[in-house]
Amino acid sequence: MSLSRRHLLQSASACAAMGLAGCSQPAVDVVKPAAPAGVKTAANEAATSVLGAAKDFMLRSYPETASSMGIDKDDYAALRARLSDRSPAGQAEIAKQTRALSDGLADLDIEALSPDLALDVEVVAAVFDRSVKGFDFPYGDMALLNSNLSYRPSPYVVAQNTGAFIEIPSFLGASHAIDSLGAAEDYLSRMSAYAGQLDGETDRIRRDGEQGMVLPDFLLEKTVGQLKTARAQDPKDWSIVKQLIVDGGADGALSVDAVRIARDEIGPAMDRQIAALESLAPKATDKAGVWARPEGEAYYNWALGAATTTDMSADEVHQMGLDELATLHAEMDPILRDLGYTDGGVGQRMAALAEDPRYQFSPGDKGRAEIMAFIEDVVTDIRGRMPDAFETLVPGFLEVTRIDPSVEAGAPGAYGGAGSVDGTKPGHFWINLRSTDLHNKFDLADLTYHEAIPGHVWQGEYTFKQSLIRSMLAFNAYSEGWALYAQQIAAELGVYENDAAGRLGYLQSLGFRACRLVVDTGLHAKQWTRRQANEWFVENNGSNPDAVRGEIDRYCAWPGQACGYKVGHSAINRLREKAQSELGAKYDFRRFNDAIVLGGAVPMTVLGRIVDNYIAREKAAG
Repeated sequence: MSLSRRHLLQSASACAAMGLAGCSQPAVDVVKPAAPAGVKTAANEAATSVLGAAKDFMLRSYPETASSMGIDKDDYAALRARLSDRSPAGQAEIAKQTRALSDGLADLDIEALSPDLALDVEVVAAVFDRSVKGFDFPYGDMALLNSNLSYRPSPYVVAQNTGAFIEIPSFLGASHAIDSLGAAEDYLSRMSAYAGQLDGETDRIRRDGEQGMVLPDFLLEKTVGQLKTARAQDPKDWSIVKQLIVDGGADGALSVDAVRIARDEIGPAMDRQIAALESLAPKATDKAGVWARPEGEAYYNWALGAATTTDMSADEVHQMGLDELATLHAEMDPILRDLGYTDGGVGQRMAALAEDPRYQFSPGDKGRAEIMAFIEDVVTDIRGRMPDAFETLVPGFLEVTRIDPSVEAGAPGAYGGAGSVDGTKPGHFWINLRSTDLHNKFDLADLTYHEAIPGHVWQGEYTFKQSLIRSMLAFNAYSEGWALYAQQIAAELGVYENDAAGRLGYLQSLGFRACRLVVDTGLHAKQWTRRQANEWFVENNGSNPDAVRGEIDRYCAWPGQACGYKVGHSAINRLREKAQSELGAKYDFRRFNDAIVLGGAVPMTVLGRIVDNYIAREKAAG
């Protein structure tokens, strides 16, 4: 297979099945809410002005977002040639402006605003407030925007799963269309900017290292190894160069310039970053959790709150994981017994199930092709079921792409997100194919529902119906909670009706997220070791040990992030139970799902009010 094999999974027949016309062009609503008459007008105008300033600031600070959303045109056309400034000075300026805008948002009188505008202000203010607190820590990588192509906040500037060397090649491949000479020249400018990003990060790596903020030794070794692997390739074979020359059809001077920038600018910048990381090796320890770093306890408390958009303590999250895992195991146990798996705990029996040849893909490229074909079949099937789950449908414009092999070692098993606002760029389901053993036939469908449809790609397209600033924002607990709920929707639509093993895969996936609550808090608040976390996870969920090793390392680099999934999922289900109880016979599955996705990405507290409003509307309807 090629380094980036892609399957476009949208067809005219799929559109027809959903009753959609022109479905490659999602509806975009970027119209500002109309100000009502009377005394509220001035307040609405003030809020619109502050939100406009916040939108412009975010786009100009993170030009990658403008391109990934397909809005790098007109007033934002200059952003096509830029990347975000990752230098110490650049990050300090972003922090300064974030604080100023946060103050401006806090000064607005929400009670005086029209309802739609008040919701926009509340959601945006929550993002800026959390971000200000993150920027207050004197180290790490704080991202105001958390799009599918953006990094997560981390106490480390660069790690095995975060940093320019991971993000920018994927971003350029997915979001920078080379369809003109100007676009090619902008691409070359971004290649030079990529080298600048690497050097900016390197300066911050050195600064943070002086404070004692150093990756655990096992992550440091992995990160350096990935950088060296990427660096060892001939620059003319780098994906960012081939993207311009092969996919973009560039030749002559443009191809010469691309190779020169890769060789003379990006390569040396990678060398400097490798050297900076290696210089910190004497300071690195095997302590996995952020508790062992400067201000570690305070950082984890902030990270946990940012990831879950709740005030839950580490102890509460830890116990929630244990309780939810016990409930799931009680459901899985009889299914396993029916399949003949009776010996050992649920985790042990799930591990035995994974060893069954019936559920394994072939090794090597043959198995990789099997996996891609499997995903395509799953997507085709679930598309046809979407009208049974939603009244309001979106295109689900999707491309399945292999994660670049040069970074697969430190990448998660998969990730996904929606495409561009204008519908010209598809959403992506990136899948890790470093080994076909990472996936099996009883859980790959469930993974597809999570990352693609009706998960991240599907839900992301509903955000395009929000105001532009709202469509730029993501909340970890909401987006990941929805993706788990999307898996639940698929199960409720009957995809496992005649597939007991598939249902076990679905339940194991929920258990996987419950285990995350236990392990993430264990690592960062209870001083668990990396080995302890790995062994506990494998024993209690029966997960693939190789996949778990990558997962545990991810939690070490992104404290708190993994807790958003199950916290968000459980919150959505509690709200659904409330709607069912209060609406009785008026409750409608499709209309509830519409309410959750059409309300846009929000903190969990705001989601509760969105559901309350939905309940009130349903009660009032004849």
